[in-house]
Amino acid sequence: MTAPKTPLTIQMHEADNVAIVVNEGGLPEGTVLASGVVLKDLVPQGHKVALVDLPANATVLRYNVPIGYAAQDIAAGSWVHERLLRMPPARALEGLPIATVKAAPLPPLEGHTFQGYRNADGSVGTRNILAITQTVQCVAGVVDFAVERIKAELLPKYPNVDDVVALSHTYGCGVAIDAPDAVIPIRTVRNISLNPNFGGEVMVVSLGCEKLQPERLMPPGAIPIADRRGEPTVGDAAADSGLDVVCLQDVQHVGFMSMIDSVMRQAQAHLERLNARRRETVPASELVVGVQCGGSDAFSGVTANPAVGFCADLLVRAGATVMFSENTEVRDGIAQLTARAGTPEVAEAMIREMAWYDAYLRRGSVDRSANTTPGNKKGGLSNIVEKAMGSIVKSGSAAISGVLSPGEKLARDQRGLIYAATPASDFICGTLQLAAGMNLHVFTTGRGTPYGLAECPVIKVATRSDLARRWHDLMDINAGQIADGEKSIAETGWEMFRLMLDVASGRKTWAEQHGLHNALVLFNPAPVT
Repeated sequence: MTAPKTPLTIQMHEADNVAIVVNEGGLPEGTVLASGVVLKDLVPQGHKVALVDLPANATVLRYNVPIGYAAQDIAAGSWVHERLLRMPPARALEGLPIATVKAAPLPPLEGHTFQGYRNADGSVGTRNILAITQTVQCVAGVVDFAVERIKAELLPKYPNVDDVVALSHTYGCGVAIDAPDAVIPIRTVRNISLNPNFGGEVMVVSLGCEKLQPERLMPPGAIPIADRRGEPTVGDAAADSGLDVVCLQDVQHVGFMSMIDSVMRQAQAHLERLNARRRETVPASELVVGVQCGGSDAFSGVTANPAVGFCADLLVRAGATVMFSENTEVRDGIAQLTARAGTPEVAEAMIREMAWYDAYLRRGSVDRSANTTPGNKKGGLSNIVEKAMGSIVKSGSAAISGVLSPGEKLARDQRGLIYAATPASDFICGTLQLAAGMNLHVFTTGRGTPYGLAECPVIKVATRSDLARRWHDLMDINAGQIADGEKSIAETGWEMFRLMLDVASGRKTWAEQHGLHNALVLFNPAPVT
């Protein structure tokens, strides 16, 4: 016979009237908790149990925040799930605290370095990748074919180049190219092409008749002068922009293989320059880390995300840049975030992004409640309010120093904690963080996802030890040890920081070892014609 397991629960704040069950497999009806509360239901792992009697309409508190109101009387010891809660309305965007939290400056963290690739514009890459940009989805099949040939025939000759990737997307034609919101997908494609991991080598494949012409994608001045290395191959507008463009509709291309040969010929010139680059010692301040969560569960805000938040503070102390995102997953914590803004201007910028996104959702006849997934709920998250409280802890405690609109790129002098406004969709968020200049990605998950990016290394963090054991060759860090009592948040945060430096220096993550990567997904709120 197996010994009965000790009932374990986590109460995030002493004022909370619910706690989550830690035990794998949950706890059965009749279990007596350490507080003396007797379970009236089987409560699954990660789900909430009422610690006191909650009469109908009572406020349910987790993180000392109202995550809902009891839809009926809920007795102490009952399973508290989404069907028993009414979600609170969103906080109004008026009357918010503006830059009121004046946290003491974090002490500098010095002496930490990694081996990175310095770029001519001053940025630093963690990988040395040839990226082939596309102006339109029409050329994707041709570029994919060419990339496979390049990897098989050319890449072995250039051992210092990590990979060749096609920056495929679904934009470029059949769209309202002059609509006000069209600026978002256009600048996203442009800025991804300038990501630090691509070494300033900008190569574009165009069809020829698309709405997003190369000179519109990369107008004069878009590419830093020091990075203009490609020889222009088409008209004067492209020449003025410093672009290296292969246009498939050019009369010189007779047959499919002519197109492929042209792409390969141009790629070889870029590969030669990339191959001449070498890693060198750079300070940790050159890291630009995007943090994100997906497949979240109730442990996300208990283990993995707090550890990421601790690590974010370490990065800020080291002078690095940390981006957190996901509009609907910070919307319910907006008051906490505007209070942490470094200046009133930063707070107002966050409010503008939230207001814009509220209006965007209203146009689609939905609100922020559409965010939570069946998996989130199965993992114990009752609604977006509870999910948001666990999500924003990824941002740590530093003052928020800047805000980016979707598709915008970090300025070279932007450091510290940045809010990069993005949808919460894993794929769109990652795409927009790449456009912002991310050179390293951290992704936490409780339900599990094989998410990865070809353009940037992704460190995967499991919220639960069960997931880390089952997906032992997909998860890079097990933050579930925090809930198990085996490691502290600080210990896991330091583990993450050290792993980031190793990965930035070339160590491959599990996703990289398996070649797992998701497609780039552009955020296009403009009309499709």
